[in-house]
Amino acid sequence: MNINELIEIVKSKIEAEIVMQDFKIEDKSFLHKNHKGNQEGMFHLKLIIKSEELKKLNKIESTKKIYNILDHELKKYIHSIQILLS
Repeated sequence: MNINELIEIVKSKIEAEIVMQDFKIEDKSFLHKNHKGNQEGMFHLKLIIKSEELKKLNKIESTKKIYNILDHELKKYIHSIQILLS
């Protein structure tokens, strides 16, 4: 899987499960390119989500919700994920 396919999958899965006012995904894989544990085919994503729905939850609950939605992708394709909520 390439990064563009992964971004589309992540975007569609999150949009299907969470009501959002704004949503951005950034590929941050380049930041970890020379790290010892870096693996080919594993990506680093930054999610920037503006959601009244998630704002009603505490940080741990909202993060768990996102992790549950992206369970398969986190196990197979995402090495690191940064989540910014507003």
